[in-house]
Amino acid sequence: MKVAIIGTGYVGLPTGIGLAELGNTVVCVDKIAEKVESLSAGRATIYEDGMEELFQKHLKSGALSFTLDMSKAVSGADVVMLAVGTPPHPVTKEADLKYIYAAAEELAAYLDGYTVVATKSTVPVGTGDEVEAIIRKVNPSADFDVVSLPEFLREGFAVHDFFHPDRIVIGADSDKARQVLLKLYAPFEGKTEFLLVNRKSSETIKYASNAFLAMKIHYINEMADFCEKAGADIREVARGMGLDSRIGRKFLNPGPGYGGSCFPKDTNAMAQMGRKYGAHLNLIETTIAKNDERKVNMGKRVIAALNGSRDGRIAIWGLAFKGGTDDCRESPAMEILNEILKHSENVSVYDPKAMENARKLLGNKVVYAPDAYEACRGADVLVILTEWEDFKAADLNRVRSMMKTHKILDLRNMLDAETVKAAGFDYSCIGMK
Repeated sequence: MKVAIIGTGYVGLPTGIGLAELGNTVVCVDKIAEKVESLSAGRATIYEDGMEELFQKHLKSGALSFTLDMSKAVSGADVVMLAVGTPPHPVTKEADLKYIYAAAEELAAYLDGYTVVATKSTVPVGTGDEVEAIIRKVNPSADFDVVSLPEFLREGFAVHDFFHPDRIVIGADSDKARQVLLKLYAPFEGKTEFLLVNRKSSETIKYASNAFLAMKIHYINEMADFCEKAGADIREVARGMGLDSRIGRKFLNPGPGYGGSCFPKDTNAMAQMGRKYGAHLNLIETTIAKNDERKVNMGKRVIAALNGSRDGRIAIWGLAFKGGTDDCRESPAMEILNEILKHSENVSVYDPKAMENARKLLGNKVVYAPDAYEACRGADVLVILTEWEDFKAADLNRVRSMMKTHKILDLRNMLDAETVKAAGFDYSCIGMK
């Protein structure tokens, strides 16, 4: 099948590569000439674990291509996927759909034969109706159906998740459209569950899922705060909770708060939709407020580790919102850093993959170290903000030799407390007294 994907970000690019691996011809279209030029030349514009080999393979074979030309991508396509950004509105926090609507308006003129237009981006309930109306207005004779095809790709694990989906949700009000998508995803038949629902249910599923996971993260963070005061160990508590099959082990890792391009945006959008429909979602609204508060408090915890000194040097390990990705959007590390920088300008940072993206956000406010050890040179405290596996394997003796004062504040619970203490560090983490 020919698949056109509009947008080459953290959803569009891994999805395009995955569909090419399944035997389809995939044409990705983007508005940014520099990005299309880079991708066409074999230079991936984002980092995802396991993506590079497949990207090069299908670019070379011709199964995957990139273009600025919407007509080249859409003409003759069996499926057109909208994978453009839906950033939060700066004031209302609801999803900004201008890119979705602009893409729908542009692609409409090039629809050729029956086409399924699938919304891959996370969009509010009812967006499919608007996309359908836009296409119909531009091209009244077009033969098409609009469906909701939500993505469930975790950044950093997008390639793995594409090939090992928990479920494939197809939100379609037309059996013809369902059959096209069932054919597209036929290689997964018998390997995962297909959920065939109406379009509005599908649009809700993605938001409801992300909001629930965000609440689960907030809950375990609150439990971690309790454990610190009561003398319990959150790691033991989380393990005991996770063994209950009704709860499950995932998303029970305490930390500095949730972040990234999905959870903050989607929880805010879900809360806004609740207000719009008169169904106030109090659990979600409380989670949003307390998660924002937590990141500020984590920044204050770092400053407190300097014992009030404004001259102390702070080393930061981790800038991406989580390990496995270079994405710094809504990263807890960025927000904690902004709080730190209100009190100290003596900060050095390191991240294995996210330095370039972090530089765009932080500018010259911090020192960018070439490696994890150099970040620690002369530091009074080392703060771990992102759960990169590299940090677990760090040579603690070398770290100690680089630091001025031997103090580690581990906000991701990455390190083994006894090992760190045995190496001569004053160590503190989340959820233990």
